[in-house]
Amino acid sequence: MLSRCENEVMGAVFALCDGTEGCLISPLDILSILPSNRRYNPEKVDDILHALQCDGYFDLIASERKGEKMYVIQLKESGFAYKRAAKQRRRDVTFKIFLAFVGALATFIFGLILKAIFG
Repeated sequence: MLSRCENEVMGAVFALCDGTEGCLISPLDILSILPSNRRYNPEKVDDILHALQCDGYFDLIASERKGEKMYVIQLKESGFAYKRAAKQRRRDVTFKIFLAFVGALATFIFGLILKAIFG
């Protein structure tokens, strides 16, 4: 399971690759997509990218072009499945919330029935 920061960076990488197997992006491209209230910096993004590479989401090659750091990213199978997994996670959370609501409603109704019988 990815942390919030890893999830945001992976979402940015997935968006920048735009459904292709790989892409060439700079840290500034990634930073432009990430929320500004989290105060990301290029070093933090670099650490997160290496963590995602270790988790098997993509292959990462760091290079320089005209003095600017660039990343060559090749998505792996779990990288392609990122959006589907995120959608499944949201569906699971929604189901758990719905199940909790049904449980609370059933408990309330059961309490009213017991109160009517014994009260």
